[in-house]
Amino acid sequence: MITARLDLRPVALDDVEDLFLITSDPATWQHAPDGVHRDREVTLDWIRRAAKRWDSDGLSYWLARRRDDGEVIGVGGAQRQRTGNWNLYYRLSPHAWGHGYATELSRAALDAAHAVDNTVPVLAWVLEDNTASVRVAERLGLTNHGPQIDPSDGQTRLAYADRPVTAFH
Repeated sequence: MITARLDLRPVALDDVEDLFLITSDPATWQHAPDGVHRDREVTLDWIRRAAKRWDSDGLSYWLARRRDDGEVIGVGGAQRQRTGNWNLYYRLSPHAWGHGYATELSRAALDAAHAVDNTVPVLAWVLEDNTASVRVAERLGLTNHGPQIDPSDGQTRLAYADRPVTAFH
């Protein structure tokens, strides 16, 4: 998948070093400090799970690389949740924040989820105090369905969706 500024390709095991630099940086997890990856094995396990979802669901997470200089700036995409809905996700290096990359990556993920299965909602689960992610969801035209329980981890987050949702969890 190519966007205006990003080269997006499925995450793979050989991405562990690039992604560990991002996932081990506490600044990356400003709004969810417990998410910091403390060792490469955590990142490798996360990559294994994400890579398997390409086979089972036809879509998962991409490694995000800037097209102009080839720098890896993060990861993101859409993945099925156990509800059957799509989960919109991204994690970018802090130096890539504020340049519209999250919106660009998320737009590609939203379009890809619609192409793979447009019969279910695409949701972005956003912590209420994460104003930058709230803005991304709003730029994508997603509707805020208020605080809901995120089925991926049981945490309460704002549920932004591309359509009405019948089952949040």
